[in-house]
Amino acid sequence: MKVYRNSMMYSEKKAAQVAAFLLFRAGGTLKILKLMKLMYLAERESFATYGEPMIGDLLYSMEHGPVLSSTLNHINNLIESQPGGWESWISDRENHLAGLRKNEDPISQQTQLSDADLGILDKIWAEYGHLSGSQLRNLTHKICAEWEDPDYSSMPIPYTRVLKCVGYDAEVAAELNQRIQDQRRLEEILAQACA
Repeated sequence: MKVYRNSMMYSEKKAAQVAAFLLFRAGGTLKILKLMKLMYLAERESFATYGEPMIGDLLYSMEHGPVLSSTLNHINNLIESQPGGWESWISDRENHLAGLRKNEDPISQQTQLSDADLGILDKIWAEYGHLSGSQLRNLTHKICAEWEDPDYSSMPIPYTRVLKCVGYDAEVAAELNQRIQDQRRLEEILAQACA
């Protein structure tokens, strides 16, 4: 049994494996809009269930709803992929579609996803996998109270706002956010020391 991962920093490898899980459930391809909304809902569910992110991405309000910023940049080929990261799992986007790079079950190869992560992803797929990207966009506008209309721009969504919107009171949300920020700083220091 895998233990829930406590990394609070953005993990490209984990984002890629989350995307691969959802793409596999969809039969190998998904519209970009649908994939992004499902990934955001999974990240949000991780906050609701565990008080911490699954992927650790920066969250933004954009015209079509809330997004995972670095993950969207990977989808759009705006940032270079690291070895074993996005390009190892996900093919280049084509006609607004993302696809699995390999046509085999990726779940057994997913070293970044814990049993808790897989439980969240199963739940998100069961609840929302049947909806189209447009339906998910409209739904996230309604159920994700942390999203604000950015008026054709983008605006950051602080973790504290997400935590409050998923049910934590302001004091607990602030404490959880501080723990996430402290953990990120520690991980950055350790990463620099190991470099």
